[in-house]
Amino acid sequence: MTTSYWLKNVRLETGFMKENEKVIGTKTDLFHLFISEGKISNIIRMDDQITDNFPVKDAKKLLLLPSFVEKHVHLDKTYMGEKWKSCIPAASVVERSTNESTILASLPSSTKERAEALLEVLLSYGSTHIRTHVDIYPEAKLKNLEGVQQALRTYSDKVSAEIVAFAQHGLLQTGTSQLLREAVRNGAGIVGAVDPATVDNNIEASLVELMDIAVEGNADIDLHLHDPGHLGNFTMKRLAYLTKQAGWEGRVAVSHAFGLADVSTEEAFEMAGILRDAGISIVSSLPNRRIMPIKLLDECGVNVAIGNDNIFDSWWPTGNGDVLERASRLIEHFRWTDEVSLTQILKFITGGKTTLDKEGNQLWPKIGDEASMLLIDASCSAEVIARVPKRKAVFYKGKLVHGE
Repeated sequence: MTTSYWLKNVRLETGFMKENEKVIGTKTDLFHLFISEGKISNIIRMDDQITDNFPVKDAKKLLLLPSFVEKHVHLDKTYMGEKWKSCIPAASVVERSTNESTILASLPSSTKERAEALLEVLLSYGSTHIRTHVDIYPEAKLKNLEGVQQALRTYSDKVSAEIVAFAQHGLLQTGTSQLLREAVRNGAGIVGAVDPATVDNNIEASLVELMDIAVEGNADIDLHLHDPGHLGNFTMKRLAYLTKQAGWEGRVAVSHAFGLADVSTEEAFEMAGILRDAGISIVSSLPNRRIMPIKLLDECGVNVAIGNDNIFDSWWPTGNGDVLERASRLIEHFRWTDEVSLTQILKFITGGKTTLDKEGNQLWPKIGDEASMLLIDASCSAEVIARVPKRKAVFYKGKLVHGE
């Protein structure tokens, strides 16, 4: 298989256009990129001639962007590939989890098959890196982990992945913490739990156990935290304290963190400082019931990512797997309608990458960058965020993995 080729007629962003000191648009130009061994090895202007004999692919003047990072999904929970099924009402997270385990056990398709079906959808929308949570509990043991790992092996030449061994049914129930340790030994690089106060009924014991498992297994942490207001924020404060005590800064994430949306701006600002100092990132699925203070968190230096979370499963019947569409919702929440703000939204779904910084300096791509990228029919990344156009071609480490 050829591992080196030229991608010609590629549209790249080069800066901002200004009028009366105000940004009114984005400048682009056409380039040829040399892709070798999965990386961008050279970038030349369109006017420069390609003089070697390597194969040439024509990008047809489409815009090139970094491919997307799906930071929160549940490959083991989805009904993807199954017949339509709505959600059964449940009064609590615990009841929902119990219902879910019964339903999934009754489906004719395997975890592997459903996970592969969802991976294909995620890939079609431009995500080439996936963080997936996998439920670990005594009744299922490591079956979900094994099924998801099988699916990820099938797609190993198309996506990279992180697996969270996730105590959806509670970390402190008998046998679960030992199963999480076993999951880490069997390939899960992250451990997670849910709502230490309302699911485990013991914030301190749950967080300490989670941190102990992470440190023992040299694993990262991703905590689901739906608990509202001051309860949720107190939990995050304790997690931040334990994170710094263990020296785990930069290795901890909180998914959802609804409590940040329930307190005053002053309290949210204080929490943002605590999270930043502990190196704790926030992963939001942008729920409609609460508007997360993503703008505040970002301005305070907290690492923020956007994920789809539940896609057609026992928890939520909708979801199409398009993390770009999810990120686009930020426009409505925060009225980020200007060119610079729209361009910067890209970082929430690319692992922090933007094509330009706020001053218009080009940041991506650079020679040596991994060639995980996508071609899209748009004039600039601001238009991509605002209009959510179709992805024409998706590359993973230089290999075309979706589209044409």
